[in-house]
Amino acid sequence: MKPETLQSADDRNRDRQTPIVDRLTRDQWMVLIAAFFGWLFDGFEIGLFPVIARPALKDMFGAGGDAFAGDWMGRITAAFLVGAALGGAVFGWLGDRLGRVRALTLSILTYSIFSGAGYFAHAPWHLALFRFLAAIGMGGEWAVGVALVMECWPNKHRPWLAGIIGAAANVGIFLVAFVARIFPVTPSSWRWMFLVGASPALLTFLIRLFVPESEKWKAAVSSGKSKPMTEIFSPLMRKRTLIGIGLASIALIGTWGSVQWIPLWTDQITGGKLPDAKANAQMFSAIGAVVGCLIAPIIGGFLSRRGGFFTLSLSSLVVCAILFRGFTTYSTEFLWVVGLTGCTTAAFYGWFPLYFPELFPTRIRATGQGVCYNFGRIIAAVGVMMSGQLVRLFGGDYARMGSIITLIYLVGMLVIWFAPETKGKPLPD
Repeated sequence: MKPETLQSADDRNRDRQTPIVDRLTRDQWMVLIAAFFGWLFDGFEIGLFPVIARPALKDMFGAGGDAFAGDWMGRITAAFLVGAALGGAVFGWLGDRLGRVRALTLSILTYSIFSGAGYFAHAPWHLALFRFLAAIGMGGEWAVGVALVMECWPNKHRPWLAGIIGAAANVGIFLVAFVARIFPVTPSSWRWMFLVGASPALLTFLIRLFVPESEKWKAAVSSGKSKPMTEIFSPLMRKRTLIGIGLASIALIGTWGSVQWIPLWTDQITGGKLPDAKANAQMFSAIGAVVGCLIAPIIGGFLSRRGGFFTLSLSSLVVCAILFRGFTTYSTEFLWVVGLTGCTTAAFYGWFPLYFPELFPTRIRATGQGVCYNFGRIIAAVGVMMSGQLVRLFGGDYARMGSIITLIYLVGMLVIWFAPETKGKPLPD
């Protein structure tokens, strides 16, 4: 038996016998705190554009109508998703080759700089370009951060860590809405929100000073250089990679193709006369999303990984049908259902950090989960473009578009049964 196998057995035995306060170290907590704030600012970046989109486009081109705004919303969101996909692949690869901490730092710095650059946009294509570049860093941060945390913490804590990972981004989305609620975003006051999006740059200095590198990654690459991009598509790993891409695509199409449009829809049904209405809708959605992300890993652990995803798909399908087909006016009831929609549709992002690390060994984990999650964004980008075209086809009817796009959850209820079941298994070495 190999020495490292004996050591792993000893570690597992200590996990069972040592109190948690003695078992967790300062370094482990620093890793989690740094990653949490990285994901939180990821969420801020994600939630930024839905709040400022309609006011910004009206400022640039006047009253172009909701069909016009919807079309550009689709294009700019698609650019953001493609950038995130590229970033997931690039920074995931860097995380496997250069180390988790270096790649994490570079990814946060990237999305901070180009988010701030959005302040200088004067045409829709400027917004598309800056959103694309910012998304490269945002997509990379998710892949690297998940790998770092899951490798540094004991296996038994992975379910609640997955929930924290998913919830953190939605806390960031809530903060965008909260800030917009206090300082309403209008066609004359949207630019300053991008400057707030540049603030995470300060986090990179703290990460470099206080966050340690993953010991599992060091051990995995000590025997020689890995070839992560080649290996994740090798015959041994190809099925897992493709299944991961498919599962991510389903959740991302539902989110970006419909749920992310709720602030625009809210602004429309209030006639733009209640500037804080869209912020209220995003706040309710984000609060629901935080709850959903915390619950999802529990469901995945209690039922099974497959049963959990099936349950999330079914609940998302039902709740989205109620929202998009049952409401035509802004009300308290509308906001509560928006919150429930956020809970069900965002719960996937608490499930993915639990499941995706279980698909890949350490030497290719950051690349594997980065490709799965972020290649899914490319497919979602196609769905978003379709959403924009549907809004135009339906004469600016966001609700009708949403009711069609969210049928994607039917596909999720089927595809999950082709995925490997990993419940009860440790992370692959």
